[in-house]
Amino acid sequence: MKEKIQLTQYSTKSGCAAKISATDLKEIMKEVPLGRVDELLVGTEHGDDAAAFKINKDTVLVQTVDFFTPIVDSPYLFGQIAAANALSDVYAMGGKPITALSLVAFPPKLGHWVLEEILKGGRDKIEESGAVVVGGHSLEDKEPKFGYAVTGISHPEKIVTSADAKIGDKLILTKPIGLGILATSLKGEIITEEEMMDAIDNARTLNEKASEVMIEVGVNACTDITGFGLLGHLFIMLKASNKSARIYTKKIPVYPKALELAQIGFVPAGTHENIRFVKNFIKGEPAKDNVLMDILCDPQTSGGLLISVSSKKSDLLIQRLDEEGVKTNVIVGEIVKGKEGTIKLT
Repeated sequence: MKEKIQLTQYSTKSGCAAKISATDLKEIMKEVPLGRVDELLVGTEHGDDAAAFKINKDTVLVQTVDFFTPIVDSPYLFGQIAAANALSDVYAMGGKPITALSLVAFPPKLGHWVLEEILKGGRDKIEESGAVVVGGHSLEDKEPKFGYAVTGISHPEKIVTSADAKIGDKLILTKPIGLGILATSLKGEIITEEEMMDAIDNARTLNEKASEVMIEVGVNACTDITGFGLLGHLFIMLKASNKSARIYTKKIPVYPKALELAQIGFVPAGTHENIRFVKNFIKGEPAKDNVLMDILCDPQTSGGLLISVSSKKSDLLIQRLDEEGVKTNVIVGEIVKGKEGTIKLT
């Protein structure tokens, strides 16, 4: 019988994906300008979720990569979440995943069975998406890390970016937030994996149905909520679209246990970097609520899609999301006139 393992205890990182902060990354990339070709429809200029490269008049490759340290103890669940997270960037742009390459860093002392379970979890989720794992790369490391480089396809006219939100659009979120707080508390042995299974189940749920519905209905912009938190990813969308937004803070879906833990200070280190990234653009009385800001800037892993859709189509989008089994589909804000990037909390 395989022993039970606390995989998070082998990770030196706290929180979710432990990304380089958005502020630091922006400064670094200023010094590393990347080339452009006509076929590159979407690159790094707006901080989109994936790259889009035109192959011919009917086909665009959608490419992304993501990997991170464990946020749960179960190796199999870690593999599933890592796969769903990597696939999410393709879904956010309206693409269909076709292939995946695994990225593995692993301490051999944990035992081969642990890595086998991680790989099985990832493979099962990739296959659920209709894509196939075609290989990968591995190396020994002091802490486990896992993820995928994913390639998807789309039609040039169906690519959805973060750069076309329009005034009057409604903002719809398709998963609750607060996973980073829960993962930090699990690592600190404040809660058990069983106490956060609702969040784990959401994290390993593909954004496939939400993506298909938004393409069917027709939306203006989309991003998925991951390491920079809800406000960080919204801010990137607003800057790319030259727009402002109003957020209805009481409408934001939050895992109840995450709210409880945030109130006693169990938040990831990355939260503070995310707040620093957006703080000069956040307006409104709720911005003075430190717990609320911790939640709105909580780094997520495999979070939901944040979709900007015209007000005329918003009811249809919510109806179709509900019909396709997307349990969370909430209007959390709207695109409004104002200074580029400004987010007013109400």
